[in-house]
Amino acid sequence: MEIRWLEDFIALARTRHFSRAADDQNVTQPTFSRRIKLLEEEMGVTLINRQTLPLSLTPAGEEFLTLCEQVTERVRLTRDRVREINAGQLRRIMVAAPQSLLPHFLPEWLASTGWQERVHPYLRATGWVANDYFQALARAECDLAICYWPIGRCDLDIDTSACTYRVIGHERLIPVTGLTAAGEPCALLPGSRHQPAPWLAYPKRGLLGSAVKAHLARLPESTYLTAQSENLYAAGIKELVLLGYGMSWLPERNVAAELAQGTLVRAGDSRWDVPMELRLYRHQSHHHAELDGFWSELAPSRA
Repeated sequence: MEIRWLEDFIALARTRHFSRAADDQNVTQPTFSRRIKLLEEEMGVTLINRQTLPLSLTPAGEEFLTLCEQVTERVRLTRDRVREINAGQLRRIMVAAPQSLLPHFLPEWLASTGWQERVHPYLRATGWVANDYFQALARAECDLAICYWPIGRCDLDIDTSACTYRVIGHERLIPVTGLTAAGEPCALLPGSRHQPAPWLAYPKRGLLGSAVKAHLARLPESTYLTAQSENLYAAGIKELVLLGYGMSWLPERNVAAELAQGTLVRAGDSRWDVPMELRLYRHQSHHHAELDGFWSELAPSRA
């Protein structure tokens, strides 16, 4: 089986049309059709339902598409890194980080290390949730990962045993809300049984959502919230809060300007604040000279 067969299948799944997919792959349609047929023979299953218009994937084809995308992406990453090494270039260090840290923490932190020219954000990571970072570190898709991490007990279904980390900063998730036309807060904690506070939430399996849930469970009083939506991005949640759709816990760095301007206000006092560490993780088995040099200049690591 050849990698180009997998790329052919991805193109066909995207276009659902043999002629357009063949054009995308810069081959004739007969050649393209023959390669798809060879792929099906190699796999021993029918991947394409040719009786529908447009073409559709069989259940086996849908599953195979996911595997094709993973394999071709891994090959692409490996090819890029081998070319860098062959060209004799200094290898760049790729750091994955949540989108909310890119404008409000990462540039200043990198400048403080003096490595800002050699450490670069891995932009594919901006939509990841917690486990994605550690899976990417394990397959060497990125070199480092910055994560918000709860301070205090928090049940997280994340295996970090193969990684080591260093604490590179701190953050607080603070409850904020917008203002009504009359200038009153749109929502206030703790809410009530009859009038729960409208909450713009994070995904339940994400680190921020888990941290908020754990912190509320430790408070002595009950909290009454009704989730209006779930959003992975703090920036997206902030926009909804500014529009008056409810309240949420947002990183303090991300809302400092709006709090100073008065367009956002606190939805509760400091007891509702969720303290977080900013942790920098790396996989213990992956090494290269640039990464090891950078790591050695940081504070001592923790397993």
